[in-house]
Amino acid sequence: MGEATWQGAAINLLNTIIVLGAGMLAMPYAIRSDGIFIGVLVIILSAMTSSFGLYLQGKCAKYTPPGQASFFSLSQITYPQLGVVFDLAIVIKCFGVGVSYLVVIGDLMPQICETLVGDDHPLLLERNFWITIFMAFIVAPLSYLKKMDSLKFASMVALSSVAYLVILVFVHFFKHDIQDKGPVRIFKPYSATSILTSFPIVVFGYTCHQNMFTLINELNSQSGKIVNKVIFTAIGIAMSLYILVGLTGYISFGDKVGPNIIVGYTKSLSSTIGRVAIVILVMLSYPLQCHPARLSVGHIIHYFRNIKEISRRPSRAALLQEQRLSNSSSPGSRKVSQASVSVDRPNRAYLRSENDETAVLMSNTESEDTSLDLQHELLEQGLLKTAAPPLSGKSFYIVTTIIVTLSYLVAISVTSLAHVLAFVGSTGSTSISFILPGVFGYQLIGSEFLNMTTGEYENIPKKIKLLRYGAAVLSAWGVLVMVVCLSATIFLGATH
Repeated sequence: MGEATWQGAAINLLNTIIVLGAGMLAMPYAIRSDGIFIGVLVIILSAMTSSFGLYLQGKCAKYTPPGQASFFSLSQITYPQLGVVFDLAIVIKCFGVGVSYLVVIGDLMPQICETLVGDDHPLLLERNFWITIFMAFIVAPLSYLKKMDSLKFASMVALSSVAYLVILVFVHFFKHDIQDKGPVRIFKPYSATSILTSFPIVVFGYTCHQNMFTLINELNSQSGKIVNKVIFTAIGIAMSLYILVGLTGYISFGDKVGPNIIVGYTKSLSSTIGRVAIVILVMLSYPLQCHPARLSVGHIIHYFRNIKEISRRPSRAALLQEQRLSNSSSPGSRKVSQASVSVDRPNRAYLRSENDETAVLMSNTESEDTSLDLQHELLEQGLLKTAAPPLSGKSFYIVTTIIVTLSYLVAISVTSLAHVLAFVGSTGSTSISFILPGVFGYQLIGSEFLNMTTGEYENIPKKIKLLRYGAAVLSAWGVLVMVVCLSATIFLGATH
């Protein structure tokens, strides 16, 4: 059990949402592409699908030992050999987004300095100079913090920058000071292709799932109500901001709004402060990408260190079943909460009662004591070490240094990562946000009601059955999103 409060977790989750990808500043452009009616509907739909993915992560976290929830640990319960693939997707996605933050700093700081001091100081107009300064004195030091909860104050500062940007958009909306304004469309989209090109902006505007398990692990209370409060607070605030900024920004500029609304405002002190706010936002959000990337690198290292062991066994649950059967055959064998263990087709360990009518899978069932007894038994037997040990000591600092150094080198070497991030986002973000939560949810939730003799679910509550079907639909939705976004990127040049 961690020490973080639900408020701190919600702040970090919200900061991850707001900053990631195009985010809030691109919402007016997305509404311009779809029209107001369709645009708002897409924003709401994306919020619902993303929050459902987070909700499934919260449910699945209860199928792992306390404090060890991760994509890697869930893969060890379901598909052990694929765990490294899941973590590799997280590393690539988070690394790419982190680099894009540094590129934003390099693009905006010269503009800010030119507005403030002119072009009399050439060094201040060099993008690489600013990337180096920010990396050395702010970004890198924050990246070495070991707990995500330590970043909550940085996230609060970052979100105050968001508040300024929201106020800036509102002020210009009420002042009606935009001279070059296009028509406003309520129902009619800008064009048929524009819907596809703007779709990635909205659907990935809520991507924060790579940090969800870490936030759950650090919570001082991991009850379903608390986890749901974190999810719906963060997603609810983000959705409200997206709709408000999207509508006011689009109505201000009409069809002439650009992908970044701040760029559209004339040079002034307020717009310059807005650019400064964006810089503050991204520099304080880089560590929120470094943390899950480092965690996944640790999982990958653990995988390859133990690859022979992992490849020899179908799953840890199969070993557990063998151990239980062996114990039950001896007169002095001990039972855990008067239960026997079975394993289903995806090789999950779960606990069934002697009358075979109810079961508990280290999950959110009524029998908390049984769940804890099973977890302790598993740990004693050494058969369910689902999570890789966290990086510590030299390993922690070496991996962090490699991530920070590589992202710095890439950032100073390129000027635009738009299309690269579009490809990475279409695959990595889709997997993390929709496909994996759906797959894990479908495989794990309700498996305590599976009869191993018949292979059928027995006495499964309707709510759990619907939840499993919903998880399957979410995975299918993720595949559809991946196809649409990749097609838009390849054939229409969409970015996000």
